[in-house]
Amino acid sequence: MRSCRRLLSELKLWTSGKSKWTRGLNEGLVGSGKAFLSTSSCPKVCIVGSGPAGFYTAQHLIKARQDVEVDIYERLPVPFGLVRFGVAPDHPEVKNVINTFTQTAKHSRCSFYGNVNVGKDVTVDELQGAYHAVVLSYGAEGNRRMGVPGEDLPGVYSAKDFVGWYNGLPSCRELKPDLSCETAVILGQGNVALDVARILLSPLDILKKTDITQPALEALAESRVQKVLIVGRRGPMQVACTIKELREMVNLPGTRPEMVTADFEGVSEALKDVPRPRKRLTELLLKTALDAPGDKELERRRNAAKVWGFRFYRSPTEILADPGRSRTAGIRLAVNRLEGSGDAARAVLTGEVEDVSCGLVISSIGYKSLPIDPAVPFDSHRAVVPNSVGRVHQAPGLYCSGWLKTGPTGVIATTMNNSFDTARSLLEDMDSGALDVSPAKPGSQEVSSLLEKRGVRPVTFSDWEKIDSLETRRGDACGKPREKLLSVEEMLKVARA
Repeated sequence: MRSCRRLLSELKLWTSGKSKWTRGLNEGLVGSGKAFLSTSSCPKVCIVGSGPAGFYTAQHLIKARQDVEVDIYERLPVPFGLVRFGVAPDHPEVKNVINTFTQTAKHSRCSFYGNVNVGKDVTVDELQGAYHAVVLSYGAEGNRRMGVPGEDLPGVYSAKDFVGWYNGLPSCRELKPDLSCETAVILGQGNVALDVARILLSPLDILKKTDITQPALEALAESRVQKVLIVGRRGPMQVACTIKELREMVNLPGTRPEMVTADFEGVSEALKDVPRPRKRLTELLLKTALDAPGDKELERRRNAAKVWGFRFYRSPTEILADPGRSRTAGIRLAVNRLEGSGDAARAVLTGEVEDVSCGLVISSIGYKSLPIDPAVPFDSHRAVVPNSVGRVHQAPGLYCSGWLKTGPTGVIATTMNNSFDTARSLLEDMDSGALDVSPAKPGSQEVSSLLEKRGVRPVTFSDWEKIDSLETRRGDACGKPREKLLSVEEMLKVARA
């Protein structure tokens, strides 16, 4: 039998980029280049999840080894995960990674299959039977709960759901947050918390030029929120956002900062011993909170109609209800002190509490991965798949990358590096023989047969391009980068037109 390398070389004479020979399940595997490849003994890898972790893993595998074939399965009909549904609408530059992911998806040795719910439509065991290796990269779609009384009251939302609402995640379409109050409290001080604060306070003229959904834009146009407090259990030296996000808040048009001077006692003296990134971030916080503004900045603040501010050394103990217990009226915060210093500092309760009146509480204390299939080991305490450098414990041939591997930490660049690490582990196992790639595996041919029997019709990448084209045309009509389709039903209708 000819080698995979030679076979691929000859196929390139037939194809230019991603031709009809390699389109995938819906466009006919029989007689296609994809089917021709599948009869060979090329190593076949399946990736579950098409967010940054999935695509970066696929990218590294394809670039590092010339004979590996990668199939990406996604629960939704559309790819890109949190790049589409998590990145703030006013951060279009971050979404440029979609261009790189598109190149990967169109590679002759990569195929995308959306609208396939792994764990329901097909099991992980079935995938392992069809592929030499399976990489789980489906991220963190669960919410971490606060664990305090009143958190299920109307007016309390998770940041994950709130972000999903304004970014067009189908499962958050019906959220309809009540923005009729004057004060909102956000729990957590990471980048997502600042994204939410910025969206709540941004001038509509800025948001109208983004890919924020039309229902969210209409709700924000009617919003009465004038003040946003961003609450953290520790101090200024432990704030979790980046300097870029903080600078955007400081310079947000139509707003002014409002801090508590006492929260910054002793911070200047502690700065000399911290790493440069943390030092620069804290210096900007100090300047914003304590320095007298110049004339131009003073004038800007005087004209600002909206207010934001950090509140440090505070932990939620209860969401307070209105007299009829029909909705949120406030939040009770425990006052903390710190034990230790730097990132290792621990918040300890002082016994004091304070109540803050507010009608909107958004919990941004972290996303959480969920188990996908009983066959996959899962650490429910840490909400990750137990692994060593991406190799799932006690599960040969099974790997993980992204937040499922590490927990919900870091930015896209962090995910890229940890996904490359997983890909390297997988390739090392191929090279060492720890992962046996010598027997031929059917790959997507077998999975397509299973899905067809179960009435599941996948969405290919060319189907996604129909959705993409419609969304961008709709966006052009109203001066936006895109106007997203908001339901799975709409997406499938366009994909199959």
